[in-house]
Amino acid sequence: QVQLVESGGGLVQAGGSMSVSCVVSGSIIGIGVMAWHRQAPGKQRELVAAITSDGNANYADSVKGRFTISRDNAKKTVYLQMNSLKPEDTAVYFCNALILVRDTYRREDYWGQGTQVTVSS
Repeated sequence: QVQLVESGGGLVQAGGSMSVSCVVSGSIIGIGVMAWHRQAPGKQRELVAAITSDGNANYADSVKGRFTISRDNAKKTVYLQMNSLKPEDTAVYFCNALILVRDTYRREDYWGQGTQVTVSS
């Protein structure tokens, strides 16, 4: 069974930094694009950043210059380093990955359970 498990998150003051990570486990052949999304209370889930298997990254305009997405393919892990945090960054952060599953030999979309990031003003 394929699982994505996030760690990190918590409470930080505005202007501070925080990192979250997400590791993929299970019987897989490969991982394609990995991404971080977030959902604030009362709002729709939005894409924060995405990174391809060869390291090309894209960011939402709201986080450009402040957040950095990276991945370690050997560790099957994606990271999100968040700097200069603002109260409006408060949300549940979800990781997401397109995974080639060994059992089915199909590319399937998987999500983590989410981790809360709260930025106090």
